[in-house]
Amino acid sequence: MHALPDHLKAYAQGDVWSDKTIGDRARIWAEQLPDEVIFLNDPTKPTYASLLADSEALARGLYDLGLKQGDVISFQVPNWVEAAVINLAASLGGFVINPIVPIYRDAEVVQMLGDSGSRAFFVAETFRNHDYAAMVDRIRPQLPELLHVVYVRTAERAPNLADLIEHGQGISLALPQVDPNAVKLLLYTSGTTGRPKAVLHSHNTLDRVAQVGFRHSGINGDITLMPSPVTHISGYSGGLEKPFAVGSRTVLMEMWNAAEAVELIDRFGVTSTVAATPFLHELCDAAAAKGSALSSFRRFACGGAAVPADLVHSANGRLANPCAYRVFGSSEVPMATQGILPETSLHKAAETDGKAIDYELRIVDDEGRDVTTGVDGEVLARGPAMFLGYADAAQTAESITEDGYFRTGDIGHLTPEGALVITGRKKDLIIRGGENISAKEIEDVLHTHPAVRETAVVAMPHPRLGEGICAFIIPKDASRPNIADITAFVSDAGLAKQKCPERIEWVDDLPHTASGKIRKDQLRAQIKAMIEEAA
Repeated sequence: MHALPDHLKAYAQGDVWSDKTIGDRARIWAEQLPDEVIFLNDPTKPTYASLLADSEALARGLYDLGLKQGDVISFQVPNWVEAAVINLAASLGGFVINPIVPIYRDAEVVQMLGDSGSRAFFVAETFRNHDYAAMVDRIRPQLPELLHVVYVRTAERAPNLADLIEHGQGISLALPQVDPNAVKLLLYTSGTTGRPKAVLHSHNTLDRVAQVGFRHSGINGDITLMPSPVTHISGYSGGLEKPFAVGSRTVLMEMWNAAEAVELIDRFGVTSTVAATPFLHELCDAAAAKGSALSSFRRFACGGAAVPADLVHSANGRLANPCAYRVFGSSEVPMATQGILPETSLHKAAETDGKAIDYELRIVDDEGRDVTTGVDGEVLARGPAMFLGYADAAQTAESITEDGYFRTGDIGHLTPEGALVITGRKKDLIIRGGENISAKEIEDVLHTHPAVRETAVVAMPHPRLGEGICAFIIPKDASRPNIADITAFVSDAGLAKQKCPERIEWVDDLPHTASGKIRKDQLRAQIKAMIEEAA
């Protein structure tokens, strides 16, 4: 058995974890319901039996390529059923899976593949007019540890996923016994330092997320719509893990389109989804436009960005069944609160982020002392679904308290009834449409621009995405590049377009604390006031 970190040892001693991998569970489902179609909108109609067979073949193919148990394999593909095959193969073979968000470009992908020591990389040849194959050609000389690149849905490139699966079908090899406490997932999340942090989860911690979430939702025969990227923790858990962990079925959306989402919900009788704030607003508008009340829909767990209470109230009044509620979590502590279901309390579903079901929460001041009920402080969380730690031991030590709580960096308070209300963030992160973006990462690029003397990047209100990106810049001289030039500069540096500033404010000075730190709280308030005044 793999050694557990101190903050999780207590859970191993109790009857908390299942000690099953999704590979174990997939074999059970394939025996009990071999012909059950899992991903309903995929034209291949994949079943438990076919998915297991393909995944076992892929795992054997990877061993034949020279990979071994514990090696990291990465994938950068959209919400395609192939992602489920790659993920299940990783579980069956005892590989560590590293999902990479499709919006990431050269700089981010190089960092993640290199930092993780990835040995194989599954990547779409093209998607949404981006040539991933050309990107691989550019970056591969920088990745000496990367042994294999395998293309997904390719017309020209080799080797490809289909051929590797076919190759594995002809290999007679017993797959290893996999320790449920071993590292299963390595997922990068934006840090305040600009360098992404590698979050580590085990088979047991991820299974716990799925099991508790399923029990809380109370939906038998659940059909999940998954518009969130399966390379995010919510999309990964709900889209790739959940069908095998609890026997639900899934509708994958490779790109968000609200009108298409309405059609899919009505066609397949979708009952639930987990998605960020913009999706809820647009879904309600699209349903109204099509004259649908989404009668099958029962659960919309909304999080990832600021969730206005009035949006939740509005959604619950517009659809056939009150379904929307707020949740809180992160890659480190997935679903720290499961949300208060609308049928329990419409008010609390909209006005709070729910109660901790499988976690313990503390609210502390800057000295780490517990505050009284109703007083804001930093939210700390611990429980059996929390992460093992970061790949960097120093980052782990900084983030976990002596008694095993994770410092979330979010600010909030508890109501007298014990519900959590998130009110802000301690961390210097921008959450744009559910995507965590490091302000420092953008600042580091902008500081290399010849016209920039000093800059501070902050979140600003955005009507659809929750938060947008504003850069306050002190110029070096009279030059004032326009927003298009600044955007092109950031993009050319290899960052995803979602990280490009959407607004530039040229200023003579930036506010500082007595110790010299930039007062970003003042800048956020300033840009918010400017936007509200202009509205």
